[in-house]
Amino acid sequence: MPVGELLDKIDGPADLRGLKEEQLGELAEEVRGRMISVVSQRGGHLAASLGAVELTIALHYVFESPKDKIVWDVGHQAYAHKLLTGRRERFETLRQAGGISGFPRRSESEHDAFDTGHGSTAIAVGAGLAKARDMAGEDHAVVTVVGDGAMSGGMAFEALNLVGHLSTPLIVVLNDNQMSISRNVGALAGYLSRLRLAPHYPRAKSDFESLASRLPLGDSLLEAVQRFKDGIKQLLIPGMLFEELGFTYLGPIDGHELPVLINTLRQARALDRPALIHVITQKGRGYVHAENDAAKWHRTGAFDIESGEPLSAASGLSFTHVLGETLVGIAERDPRLVAITAAMKEGTGLREFAERFPDRFLDVGMAEQTAVTFAASLATQGLRPVVAIYSTFLQRAYDQIVHDVALTRLPVVFALDRAGLVGEDGPTHHGVFDLTYLRHIPGLVVMAPKDLSELAAMVNSAVELGGPAAIRYPRGEGTNPPDGDVTACPIGKGELLREGEGVAVLALGSMVGLALGAARMLAGEGIEAAVVNARFVKPLDAELICEQARLCGRVVTVEENSIAGGFGSAVAELLHQQGLCVPVLCLGLPDRFVEHGSREELLASIGLEPKAIAEKIARFVQAESRSLT
Repeated sequence: MPVGELLDKIDGPADLRGLKEEQLGELAEEVRGRMISVVSQRGGHLAASLGAVELTIALHYVFESPKDKIVWDVGHQAYAHKLLTGRRERFETLRQAGGISGFPRRSESEHDAFDTGHGSTAIAVGAGLAKARDMAGEDHAVVTVVGDGAMSGGMAFEALNLVGHLSTPLIVVLNDNQMSISRNVGALAGYLSRLRLAPHYPRAKSDFESLASRLPLGDSLLEAVQRFKDGIKQLLIPGMLFEELGFTYLGPIDGHELPVLINTLRQARALDRPALIHVITQKGRGYVHAENDAAKWHRTGAFDIESGEPLSAASGLSFTHVLGETLVGIAERDPRLVAITAAMKEGTGLREFAERFPDRFLDVGMAEQTAVTFAASLATQGLRPVVAIYSTFLQRAYDQIVHDVALTRLPVVFALDRAGLVGEDGPTHHGVFDLTYLRHIPGLVVMAPKDLSELAAMVNSAVELGGPAAIRYPRGEGTNPPDGDVTACPIGKGELLREGEGVAVLALGSMVGLALGAARMLAGEGIEAAVVNARFVKPLDAELICEQARLCGRVVTVEENSIAGGFGSAVAELLHQQGLCVPVLCLGLPDRFVEHGSREELLASIGLEPKAIAEKIARFVQAESRSLT
């Protein structure tokens, strides 16, 4: 690994700009070496950042951050940016509790122009920064870096349309790491880009148009030439879509050739209109294992650098894996089943499904809204679509869930992976609002399994339901894997796991095991708590909940979701509607965003571990007992 002689002298972009251009290649290797070293210990999003090293160096070499604004879409590509903007010494704290975030954060650095975490947003952010600049009469540059995957999201094209309408200087760097441009097309397009970038080109174009307009039939000549030129450009320039939207298209260019990057960025900055630079990069560049399997190395845990093997192998099955296995099993017997995801085939466990049933697997790209409405349309034709999306990303399709699915009770199943706290990815990726934004939708069944077998049962139930349903489950491994045939889970029925008196603990999904642990601790203090696995948030098992409320006289709810509007709120509403005036304590996520760290650290920090749960229940019981005496 490079030792970092140059990198260790860079405390900010100004130091970078002090280097000679011929030193930048060496710096790129040092940045890669530092990145691989730290991510091998901490985990993180590696492949995309490795591919964007030269691009990042070129951006900070040409532009003067923080005066000039650089916006990173999502932030998966931004590790080199962090190393070069004053966070080199703290980089080893990446994604650790109390350390720097894995994503851009304004509170972390003045060089982070916007807090990002979800895809396809950067162009809209850039448009806002450019408009604010114009209104203030300033002249700094605004640059947005967008991955080709993010361009599959509708929001990116909405923003391109807006920028073209505003016609204000904004540079969009399209980081294309799919290597889909052939050599011949790339060479021709590169030539045309150099022609259009040449300093004399805009003036020559203007002079020609002025001259042509003064000649006999000048206007007709000019119009004919323009039509001919547009026809040739349509044939030869791959970026004509962007040209028609009002951008000067530059590229494609090699994203690992620093002189080309620097020259192109400088000339784009000189334009007085929007520009889109198409940069071709190699995802995972500089680390052979990531180069060979970029999808696997998009996000990784700690690993051995030499072999690429993970330092801690999984000891059991994950909820994600069981979801995929269960869908394969259902698809084998039910030809109506289709699986849909939004650019997350591996992340949602659908790789095997896609291989086994390629005609019934559909990846819509980074477009969650389209995924939901597309599923609704399929459902009208008798199919049974399952939409597998991370909880935090499904937030983006809220209106489609309400309007396109639930309103007409279409049989679409939502499989919400990464529900609850996801750990090191932090607040942009915690799936802690889904119960709140789903449970009030009429006719939508909402459930959460306590273990792997229950997940499989719920998936079967949801597919058979004939109406809309959502299943939320956590990231990581689970217990009690399904063995043999899986039966459906009765809709709206919970289960009593532990009888008790004095207090009934109603737990949901990932919190069931923790609630049982807390109950065992309480027993040592003379408090015999009943524990209920609620299973469903909608419909609630009203009979079981009300029965336990009457028997125990106190109710505690435990959920890995925002307390505001979540499972606990649903229980409190039910008890009120039934006229049961029993005290209720709701445990869950507080009304604030939870930062990054390991899931265990985060649960402890908000009091959702067995000991803390037991202590809160004990205080609740004791306080209520005193109020009665």
